Amino acid sequence: MINKNIKPINKIRFTKEGYEKLKEEYQDLLKQRPLAVLDLKTAREMGDLSENGYYKESKSKLNFIDGRLRRFSDYIKRADIVDADGTKLPIDTVYIGSTVNLSDGKREKTYQIVGDLEAQPSEGKLSLLSPVGRAIMGKKLDTEVEIETPAGKFAYKITKIS
Repeated sequence: MINKNIKPINKIRFTKEGYEKLKEEYQDLLKQRPLAVLDLKTAREMGDLSENGYYKESKSKLNFIDGRLRRFSDYIKRADIVDADGTKLPIDTVYIGSTVNLSDGKREKTYQIVGDLEAQPSEGKLSLLSPVGRAIMGKKLDTEVEIETPAGKFAYKITKIS
């Protein structure tokens, strides 16, 4: 019998690079946790907790680490690493991991399309869920796309995919 109350796990798409970075951050947090636990224990032993700033800070730090560990653990379990090295996905089509040049006829912009949680716009890394990512995902070289952003609609041509 199938339990209808159990919801399927939604996958979170990652580039291989983004997934490796996530695992590395997770391992770093695991290494930090024992020291945070020791700090909290030391702070507790100081006595009156109501006015103990060291205790409050130590507890806050441990809660922060534990929260991130839970979140990262969930991300790792739900990860779907998308192959963008050309072995499974067409090279002439925009997918996760693709670096794309867009031209509006005056200027050219370069973006890397990354997974759901990897966006770093200041580094030119855009999530496939962003307005630009949604507009160009699955598109081919020399395709013209209209991108609707909070700042308005823009037309671009895909001039390079790598």
